[in-house]
Amino acid sequence: MSGGPSVADTGSDPSAAEAAIAELKFGDDGLLAAIVQDDESDSVLMLAWMDAEAVRRTLTTGRVTYWSRSRGEYWRKGDTSGHRQYVRSVASDCDGDTLLVRVVQLGAACHTGTRTCFDGRDLPAVAGDPSAD
Repeated sequence: MSGGPSVADTGSDPSAAEAAIAELKFGDDGLLAAIVQDDESDSVLMLAWMDAEAVRRTLTTGRVTYWSRSRGEYWRKGDTSGHRQYVRSVASDCDGDTLLVRVVQLGAACHTGTRTCFDGRDLPAVAGDPSAD
């Protein structure tokens, strides 16, 4: 699905997870972006941040863990809201600095209560015309 290496089949094997994490490129802040996509509908649900430990937990537990930049702590999606995310696959992009996490989403993905964080806030962008070039 992505051009980068797949990190989906590490299961609970810590050495496989560590090898996958070693291939990733975290930013100066120790984080990388995680794009979260619904495994059934292909809808983009949200974007969140992960450090190496959040990736490790995600790869080895079957539940998605993020790093909250605002709270400075780990959060496992759904622990307080009940709106859980179950991992179906994890892949890195071609540069290894972004993850695509495909999930089974139970309930809302967004903290506002909507299915996706990308509902209803379209910006006024001019639509391009590929036949014009």
